[in-house]
Amino acid sequence: MPIRVVFMGSPDFALPSLSSLIRTYQVVGVVTQPDRSSGRGRDLKSPPVKTLALELNIPIMQPERLGAPEAMAQLRVWNPDLIVVAAFGQILKKEVLDLPRYGCINVHASLLPRWRGAAPINAAILAGDEEIGVTIMQMDVGLDTGPMLAKRAIRLNPDDTTGSVLQALSTLGADLLLETLPEYLSGQLKPVAQREEGATYAPMLKKEDGRLNFTHPAAELERRVRAMNPWPGAWFEWNGNLLKVLRASVAGTGGGRESGTRLIVEGRPAVMCVEGALVLEEVQPAGKKSMPGKSFLSGAHGWES
Repeated sequence: MPIRVVFMGSPDFALPSLSSLIRTYQVVGVVTQPDRSSGRGRDLKSPPVKTLALELNIPIMQPERLGAPEAMAQLRVWNPDLIVVAAFGQILKKEVLDLPRYGCINVHASLLPRWRGAAPINAAILAGDEEIGVTIMQMDVGLDTGPMLAKRAIRLNPDDTTGSVLQALSTLGADLLLETLPEYLSGQLKPVAQREEGATYAPMLKKEDGRLNFTHPAAELERRVRAMNPWPGAWFEWNGNLLKVLRASVAGTGGGRESGTRLIVEGRPAVMCVEGALVLEEVQPAGKKSMPGKSFLSGAHGWES
């Protein structure tokens, strides 16, 4: 009998894992987040995993709450041997974890126990970590605290953003998942408990997390720009509007000026920080398209303060 798998995931990160599973296992159902209003028109937008599942003709369920009676009833009808989770967006309760005979497996975008939680890539870049990776783990009732089956690391480059790293880890996670499952399902691979020593937590991001506070060092703010790209985006207020910062660099010029002072560094807009200056390489003014910092300066009258 083929292994019956239910897949749970929502964003782009989950797509390679679902695509890989469908080629090897019998995916009997997909659980993803409900459609949400998006954009200025507030039109309903489907999660990327739903779009792919429709293309693959896999049955879909989109519960507001996975523990709801009707959702649990559908899971029992699907009768999975294994549940695979990749960035689903809801916490699985014990009744779900206990349902499949092989348990629930998670593809998590960090090197556990570092960066448990909802935003591990953002947290790793913001902290200046030198590497990140994926962990295949058995799920338990805690938040990313279950025993680990496999890990794989990659280096973080100085220009990496959350978007670029997410793309790399989504493919890495799918490959590692397919390598890990045969030995796990046969009982040859034994899970290894996580150590609490070195455990860190990466909470869900809010729009406010993108605010640039110039009383912090410029190097820290440059990492924040990359960590918050593409969402929620880095920004600060200028001329009564939000100015988004898409790319930035650090300069050591402007010593002696107060943090928050606006200046020009080699033809590019910059803001003094408590240590160094943050040079705005690419920005997006309110209501306009993104542009190089130098182009922004041509219309930014009174930039220098």
